[in-house]
Amino acid sequence: MEDAIHQMVERRLRRRGWRPQIIAYTGYGGCGWARVMGRVLLSRIETRAPRRPEKLRGWRSFATLPAKHTPVLIEAGGRRHEARTDRSGVLDVRVEGTFEPGWAAVRIGTADASPVEAPIRVLDPEVRFGILSDIDDTVMVTALPRPLLAAWNTFVLDEHARMAVPGMAVLFERLATSHPGSPVFYLSTGAWNVAPTLSRFLSRHLYPAGPLLLTDWGPTADRWFRSGKEHKRATLARLSREFPEVRWLLIGDDGQHDQEIYAEFAAAHPQNVAGVAIRRLSPTQAVLAGGFPTPAGHPADTGPDGQRWLSAPDGAGLFQLLRRAGLV
Repeated sequence: MEDAIHQMVERRLRRRGWRPQIIAYTGYGGCGWARVMGRVLLSRIETRAPRRPEKLRGWRSFATLPAKHTPVLIEAGGRRHEARTDRSGVLDVRVEGTFEPGWAAVRIGTADASPVEAPIRVLDPEVRFGILSDIDDTVMVTALPRPLLAAWNTFVLDEHARMAVPGMAVLFERLATSHPGSPVFYLSTGAWNVAPTLSRFLSRHLYPAGPLLLTDWGPTADRWFRSGKEHKRATLARLSREFPEVRWLLIGDDGQHDQEIYAEFAAAHPQNVAGVAIRRLSPTQAVLAGGFPTPAGHPADTGPDGQRWLSAPDGAGLFQLLRRAGLV
């Protein structure tokens, strides 16, 4: 049903002059490969001078039409690769090439869209420490997953109304400074539709730049909505295969399923976990997130495989615990 509706709308919009537009996402990789991510959407071709920027409501991120199964040409690491977007217009492909550690760029183009450059975070083979963080209620206050409040925060509020979690940006900056060359990844159950909004939020609040690892939005062949928990589990498992020597500091909150997912990953891959830092929600925030307040307990504990499990209500508290644990 979704595909049929999209095909009908796409035909009408193309007749009105709409053309594909490429949105590049930040990817990552190693010295011989890169994971290139982006999205191709149908967009109106503006003939007038652009208006001054306005505050964007969240629903605008979802009022888009993907360019399904569009052929894409990727120029990366001195090589050219051909790929196709999926049924949601998402480009997510691993390509081979020669990349130097640090930041690189790949070029993404289609037959009828202006090419764009996508940044790539290339990990040095000597890197042994990385930072992987949740977004919702960990770096940005969203009060998920309570349905009505989540819908208000996602679809109604403009992006400048979203609040950062106190102290977390400073914590991330100090972690990145303490571990030069270490990557910062942001893992969320959010949809690719909001990737540009999240990128602007992270930049505006001075979080370190890094890839966003999001998921698709909408129905699948066998369910109405995708499983956010399975997305996080699959992404963590993939990172452990791609970077087997890296030990991750996993950062999340106790409002959703981060503790459960991180505990499963730590038990299955103890060599890939340096520690777990959990932002403890206040009683009010916990209720708004659809749960119950979690007892404070001990701020620092040891996991079943010796990893350090730390818990505090904000970035300043987590920084103190991480410093005592020797992780920052």
